[in-house]
Amino acid sequence: MKDLIKKGLSLGLGLAVVSKEQIEKLVDELVKKGEVSTAESKDLINELLEKGEAEHKQLNARIHDQLEKVLKDLNIPNKADLERLEKRIQELENKQ
Repeated sequence: MKDLIKKGLSLGLGLAVVSKEQIEKLVDELVKKGEVSTAESKDLINELLEKGEAEHKQLNARIHDQLEKVLKDLNIPNKADLERLEKRIQELENKQ
């Protein structure tokens, strides 16, 4: 049952959007049903929280990459481009 929960939560956004309270509630239900021991519950909660954090980081990285791609495709300047232009403007103003 633990493996089924881990796999189920890992699908889609899964653990990336599940809160600590939701995970604890889910694991408490498993303890009540006798599917997970009290000793195992803490380890399971920690494992699920760690996986959730990892998925959250991966999701953020994918979103960031996609946003950069979209901005590049739309030919929108990035922060480095703007800083380079500001520096160039400052240099030109200093020459006058």
